[in-house]
Amino acid sequence: MAQLYVTNSKGGKELFSFRKVYESAKRVGASPTLAKEIAETIKREAFPGIKTSFIYKTVKKLLSKKVPKSALRFSLKSGMRKLGPTGFAFEKYVGEIFKRLGYKVKINQYLPGRCIRSYEIDFVAEKDKLIYIGECKYRNLFGDRVHSMDALANYARFLDILKGPYFKSTKYKNYKIKTIMATNTKFTSRALDYSRCVGIELLGWRCPKDKGLEYLIEKEKLYPITILPSLRGHLKDIFVSERIMLAKDVLRINPQKFAKKFKIPLKHFYLLIKEAKILLE
Repeated sequence: MAQLYVTNSKGGKELFSFRKVYESAKRVGASPTLAKEIAETIKREAFPGIKTSFIYKTVKKLLSKKVPKSALRFSLKSGMRKLGPTGFAFEKYVGEIFKRLGYKVKINQYLPGRCIRSYEIDFVAEKDKLIYIGECKYRNLFGDRVHSMDALANYARFLDILKGPYFKSTKYKNYKIKTIMATNTKFTSRALDYSRCVGIELLGWRCPKDKGLEYLIEKEKLYPITILPSLRGHLKDIFVSERIMLAKDVLRINPQKFAKKFKIPLKHFYLLIKEAKILLE
């Protein structure tokens, strides 16, 4: 059988991978039998040049017929991109993740440096005499990456803040101050190399290995509100304005009061609740 090439998100060609389709379905909860069935269906129906985005949609559709929860989990990466188009919602979401991990979190803070009077910081997280100066790198284009120049700028800013007056206070004498970059995508190899060398902590897709952002989300069930298919249009803006960033928080809201306050059809809100329950069961 001739080798089959598919078109990836960057427009390039790559070999079709049965294993990749199988593992992606299995990773979100499909049984080995179902994952194999889905991969075989994709292989059978695929054609030269088929887009990986079309393969993704087909896998999701096949999962939704058999395991709705897995289909929702399969949407995690696209759900993260829906936090855009700007990075503000992602900053709030990352802040919420750190809060659920036991940190005291402040978002959109200003810290002085030695050379520059004030830096805008996406978030500051504190726990057990450890402080993270956090920078969020949100990407809403499929396949986009965080590059070494982002890491270089992050570390230069961090060093200037450390030399500034804020952390020279005796209050922080026994604190460990670190910088961290969080992203909804991956880091380039050069960004990884530089960050490891100078000590920037990274949180992104499969980074750190086996304990990346998706691992934390799955382990703690910290799914973004945007993973719910029924959250469309202006609804996202309403939830973000109310600091409701997690799918699990939908289950804590009084449907009648919330729907009335923001003029949301009650049946639409109940649909969000239904999807959240499926995802979190």
